Amino acid sequence: MNLKSFFDFVEIRTKLASVTPFLIGTLYALYKYDSFKFENAIIMFISLFAFDMATTGINNYLDYKKAHSRKGYNYEKHNAVVNHDIKESTALAVIVMLLTTATALGVFLTLKTDIVVLVIGVLSFTTGILYTFGPVPISRMPLGEVFSGFFMGFIIIFLAVYIHIFDQGIALLSYSGTMLTIHLNLIEVLSLFLFSIPAIAGIGNIMLANNICDLDEDILNKRYTLPHYIGKEKALKLFKASYDIGYFSIIIAVVLNVAPTIILLAILTKIVLDKNIKRFAHNPSKREPFVLAVKNFIVVNGAVALLLGIAVVEKYVF
Repeated sequence: MNLKSFFDFVEIRTKLASVTPFLIGTLYALYKYDSFKFENAIIMFISLFAFDMATTGINNYLDYKKAHSRKGYNYEKHNAVVNHDIKESTALAVIVMLLTTATALGVFLTLKTDIVVLVIGVLSFTTGILYTFGPVPISRMPLGEVFSGFFMGFIIIFLAVYIHIFDQGIALLSYSGTMLTIHLNLIEVLSLFLFSIPAIAGIGNIMLANNICDLDEDILNKRYTLPHYIGKEKALKLFKASYDIGYFSIIIAVVLNVAPTIILLAILTKIVLDKNIKRFAHNPSKREPFVLAVKNFIVVNGAVALLLGIAVVEKYVF
């Protein structure tokens, strides 16, 4: 496996979907909590990146193994195992290597922080594996958008914040005898969830766009995703509505003083998104139209990250 086939196998072009929430969470920790722990950030970043690549690799490998048809719908091009003639043993070795790296660094990060990181990490790892593996993978159900949006949109941002403020009491787990006690600062957690909605919506829509584009192929291969149940027309309406909810959440976050006022400028990205949404709805396919969903995520959440970065600079420099 050369570098190009590896990048295609792990779909390196999609990794901004995990890197951007990580960046947003890191900047938010600086802005809201005046805290930044460099080593923790590096460890989490590498672990997160390795695990994201691993889950994508698992997804491509299992799509190859379970495909009822390996011809048509450009399958030969968009499945890296077939396109690059990757050996099954090589694909499995890469997946194991990435999972081992992500797990080892996750444990190390827990040792530097607390048990909350371990619990959330185990839950995220389990969900990530079940997303593509098991008798009924989450990605083959009408729940893929919800799980991908929640875990990659909210959980990554939450952890990216938490590793810097784990000693400030936002979340506590204690175990005594047979009793497990969980303490959460609901105001802080819900505030962070509100701030994460644009990322949740954007990532969920990447999955939704993928499922809309693959609808016919998925039915052929017995993958019954959300568009199969609600139909392509309603799926396209949901695609647009999710972005609108994200923009509305930005306004609410600023009004409630959860986010700096400058974040409101991110709403200007709606001009670009509206054009992209129309282009995607006109011809939802795996070629350029699907890429528009990834671009939409980057445009909105990249703007949020940039504006949040400006707020951090204003806070500490001016």
